Order: sequence, then structure tokens, then C-alpha cells
Amino acid sequence: MNYSFIIRKAVESDAEAIHNILKEAFKDYVIRAKIDETVELKTETIEDIKKDLQTKEVFMGLIDNVPTGTIRVAIQDDNTAYISRFGVLPEYHNIGVGKALIKVVDKFLISNQVKKVFLHTASTYKELVTFYYNLGF
Repeated sequence: MNYSFIIRKAVESDAEAIHNILKEAFKDYVIRAKIDETVELKTETIEDIKKDLQTKEVFMGLIDNVPTGTIRVAIQDDNTAYISRFGVLPEYHNIGVGKALIKVVDKFLISNQVKKVFLHTASTYKELVTFYYNLGF
């Protein structure tokens, strides 16, 4: 199967696609993690995403020009970084989209001499914990 896969910095016109990716990804996340659906993400608006595009590094993964995943990272004042709003559409799980997004963020952080990176996830979502662990978190 041939397809085009790219990761690029997100731009303001991507905000709606990012919103849709995260909405679908987090529906799956709350089920798999067995957590309450009142995840803070549910209140995030497209305008909130546009604001983050101005203050954080936001990346998108696309397959054949279809937005499939997204991730945000912010470098803190103490030169650590925090990864947030990382999601891949469920139908694109386990084909490398998430891993590629993390690797792009990793390269970005190395180029900015960031030595520590933080993220939060539900410990009850074992597959995701293993995913992060296998990537060095």
C-alpha cells in the first residue's frame, strides 16, 4: 500500500482539523483508560487551539493530506518541556503516526537543548503507558 505521510507544523487554518482529531481520539481515550468523560479537553474550543498555535509548537500528521494526528509541546521557563494534546484518530492507531509525532517533538526539543520532558496520561491505559515507555518516557 502506497501512501503519502508527512508531519508538519500546524497553522491557524488547521485548528478545526486539530479539534476534530482530538475529539475523536479522546473519545477512544476515555473508554480505553476507563476514566470519567469530564476530561478538560471537552471544553477546548477552536479559538483555544488558535491561541495555542501562537504560544506552543503544534504539529500535525497527515496521510494522503488527511489530518490523522496532532501533538503540542511548550518549552517552560526552566528549559523543560511539557507535551499535551497528543492524539491520533483511532482508525490510524498502530501504523506509526503517534511514534512519528513524538520523534518530531523529540528532535525539536533536542534542537532547543531541552533536557527534560513531561507529559501526563492515564495509568489505566496500559497500551499507551507501554507506548510512552518504549519511546523513553
